[in-house]
Amino acid sequence: MEAGPRDREQERRDAADSAPRLSPDGPDEQDVLAVEVEVELRPQRRLRIWQLAPIVALAAVGSLMFAFPLAFGTGDGGAVVAMLGLLISCCAAGWGVMAARRVGHTWPGLPPRGSGERADWRVIALYVGVGAVLVALAVWRVARLR
Repeated sequence: MEAGPRDREQERRDAADSAPRLSPDGPDEQDVLAVEVEVELRPQRRLRIWQLAPIVALAAVGSLMFAFPLAFGTGDGGAVVAMLGLLISCCAAGWGVMAARRVGHTWPGLPPRGSGERADWRVIALYVGVGAVLVALAVWRVARLR
């Protein structure tokens, strides 16, 4: 036998009657779960264009000053210009690292700032080793200009 419209209305009323009721001022305290949700109201800190533009400009100028004398061997002043370009590039890299640190970014493998964790000595040794190799290769290449 098929149910008619009256039967469906009765089912809705029965379901509404069996639903838990709320008190006039909200749910009972025993029914509420004590789960707190924290929402960050401040916007996420990011590197802005006015922070990135001078860093990128210095890095570009420094790398060009370093690369052109090495690539084209322009006279006696080439080594000086190349070393100056290397210095400017390194300054731009340091400036970029400090700007990134201010907004909360960290190097891969290192703990976040203010976490209280200690950095692993192997990661630090790897970073120092890679930096030393890059500096040694740059100085060796500039020394070959003479």
